[in-house]
Amino acid sequence: MIPRRTTLFALAAALVLPFAGPALAGQPLKVVATTGMIADAARQVGGDLVEVKALMGPGVDPHSYRQTRTDIVAMTRADLVLWHGLYLEAQMENFFQDLGRKRNVVAVADGLPHELLRGHDSYADKFDPHVWMTPVLWKKVVEQVQIALSETQPENADTFAANAAVHLADLDRLSDYAKASMALIPPENRVLLTAHDAFGYFGVSYGIEVLGIQGISTESEAGLNRIKALVDTLVERGITAVFVESSVSDRNIRAVIEGAAARGHTVSIGGELYSDAMGPDGTYEGTYLGMIDHNVTVIAAALGADVPARGMAGKLLAGS
Repeated sequence: MIPRRTTLFALAAALVLPFAGPALAGQPLKVVATTGMIADAARQVGGDLVEVKALMGPGVDPHSYRQTRTDIVAMTRADLVLWHGLYLEAQMENFFQDLGRKRNVVAVADGLPHELLRGHDSYADKFDPHVWMTPVLWKKVVEQVQIALSETQPENADTFAANAAVHLADLDRLSDYAKASMALIPPENRVLLTAHDAFGYFGVSYGIEVLGIQGISTESEAGLNRIKALVDTLVERGITAVFVESSVSDRNIRAVIEGAAARGHTVSIGGELYSDAMGPDGTYEGTYLGMIDHNVTVIAAALGADVPARGMAGKLLAGS
């Protein structure tokens, strides 16, 4: 049997050459982005001048995602392919390196200064890729998206710059809301336990201790010893709320809750967070602003802060 990776590379090579060349004058720039967060940035910066397709929709885990034949066709027909980098799309790295020799492919987070990035003992020789968890870091990725669009279509660089400025101002407002909301959490409640270690940058930015059952990648395994240690932490410190993630199974979170219950300690789910994917398409939570607004509001409220139930701008879905 021919290995699947070899088959997909052969398909990519066959499809690449016929579709080379820039977008036709007056036609939207065709952009393919791996994650919803990058796709949203491209739409915010590109406006009506771009047509953006996201490969990974709501609830999709980018750590384990592999490109499909449909994805390959879309990417080889695109004027610009945007992926995250920092080993987020771990199963697609070789494909992008190969495609980048033939097409316009940009890893928008790979160029972030290393001093701003977070390492991890369980993620040897790599940086935590979850930089979208804080608007301050995500602004730098948006700027890279702007540069990529401008280099691909220089005649519209001024428009891309103007659109980016508007979006960056929105991110500043989101950052201010996040700081103010998280500051209202009582000191004894400032612990965030989730399914995997996606909230490290969030914790550093807002003074929250973050505990993940799995490591930075969902490909890592959560052993019984890890679950037992977290149960001990919940019981000993009196932590009563934990959080599930929209793109990760809740199996391990349920195991932690059940382990605490067996010790006579009640723990509830504080809410569902958007970690590696945004909310439903067509909703406020399906945008980057809505994703982070949701996370901040849900976390703050569950940990004891008095925050608006519908978030920064009153746009969150009722009961979200």
